[in-house]
Formats: sequence, structure tokens, C-alpha cells
Amino acid sequence: MQTTEASQNTEIKQVIRSLCMMNNRFMNFMLDDNKKAAQVFLRVILGDDKIKVRNVRIQSFIQNIYGHSSQLDILAQDSEGRYFNVEVQRSDEGAPARRARFYSSILDTHLLQPSKLYEELPDTYVIFITENDVLCDNLPLYDIRRTIKQSARDFEDGSHIIYVNSQRRDGTALGKLMQDLYCTDPKNLHYHEFAERMEFLKYSKEGEEKMTDVIEEYAARKAEKLAKEAAKEAAKEAAKEAQARNIELAKDLLSEGETIERTVRLSKLSEAEVRELASKLTA
Repeated sequence: MQTTEASQNTEIKQVIRSLCMMNNRFMNFMLDDNKKAAQVFLRVILGDDKIKVRNVRIQSFIQNIYGHSSQLDILAQDSEGRYFNVEVQRSDEGAPARRARFYSSILDTHLLQPSKLYEELPDTYVIFITENDVLCDNLPLYDIRRTIKQSARDFEDGSHIIYVNSQRRDGTALGKLMQDLYCTDPKNLHYHEFAERMEFLKYSKEGEEKMTDVIEEYAARKAEKLAKEAAKEAAKEAAKEAQARNIELAKDLLSEGETIERTVRLSKLSEAEVRELASKLTA
């Protein structure tokens, strides 16, 4: 029993230590109430060293009583009152253009309080960090703005959508940030603001306890995998048993003088299998 428990604990530690920030749940733990780390993210992505993060929250649920509600991975606010929603998307299907549009719009409806003027609506940034280059122009970053088509001038409504291509991991500040997103060892991180937090989460008892839901998610996935394997094995055994019964039925039918065609139909064996059985019975 103790050996099994120790083995499970070792496996859990290995799972935790293999996590990187491209795992959105681990990213959440890395940035939860961690203003310094969130600040690095935003400064590097937006190329603005003056951003000062006032607060950062994870898994912010925004209720929409008229339609689809949303749960934002990371929501930060800076000293200028701007809001930043950061989403990690490993699946291309998770980062369509219309999802970015929806997240931008739901932020607007959530942030403009009753009796406030439209001019008081804060600037918002929806930032998708994608595992693949989903917009397919081989750019490290896509800064998407509304523009006036006839003059190509920006339509300054305060909304910003940004896609970051995490495949571009070069020696630039943004490239190094992308490298850090895939890094599993705090000693190899470029940005020290991430290192201390990762060290805490992966190598301290308190950090492991903090990531209970990650461990539960891992346990659920493992249980699901084991259940699927067990169901697959059970299906194989059932198929073997059914085949054995069909063979015995075919033998009985052939022994009683049934035709090949009728035996095939009744036993559910193939014609080749039935003919082989018939040849063995008459040998």
C-alpha cells in the first residue's frame, strides 16, 4: 500500500514538473495575483515598458443574461484603467477570429456600468497566445485594429485584439518570452519574474497543494484513460467469446447438413470461415 502511494506521489511530482505555461491551468497559477509576472507579459507583448499592472485575476466568469457567457483565463488591469484578457490556446479551433470578437464585446458589456458615458468605456486588449501560427502569415505577433477602409486610418474605439504566435521563439524579447512559455525548468527561464513562482509551484509542498485541481485533472484524465483501456479489453474479450460461439454454432449447423449459405447467415461468420470449417469436418 505504501509503495503504491509513494509511486503515485512520485508520478504526481513528475506531472507537475513537466508542466509549462502553455498549459493554461499552469499559466493561471503562474499569474494568479502575480502582478510582476503579468506585467512582464504585457510589457513584452505590447512593447511598452511603462505598463504598471494594478491587479490580475484568473478564471474570471462574465455572466451574459442575454446570451453566451464566458470564463476568461486571465484578466488584468493597469494603472491607466486599461483591461487585458490573456488566453492560451493550444488548439487552433480555440482561437477563431469571431471568438476574439466575442471576448472583446463581452468585456465591453461588463465594463461599462449603468449611467456611465460611452467615452468612459476603458481600452481593452484581448490577447490570444496560440501554439500554432493560426493566422498563417508567419509573423511573431498580429496587432489587429479596426480601420477606416477608405483612408487606412485607425478607427480609435479603444479595442485591441492581438494574436501571438508562440512558434516564433527567437532571440528577441518576445521570442524569449515564447521560449519561457514552453520551459519546464525554472533555472532555464529568461525572465526572473517567472522563475521564483515556478520554483514555488513545482518544488515546494505549499505549491503542490496549491495546484490541487491540476492534480485532480491529471487523475481524472488517467482514470478516463484506464477506463477506456479496460473497455477496449472487455470489448476484445466479448468479441472473442462471440466468435467462439459463432464457430460452435456453425459446426453444429454443418454437422446437421445445413448449406454453406444458410450457415453463413445464421452463424454470422464469413463464407471463407464457414467453408474452412466445412472442409475440416469432412476431412
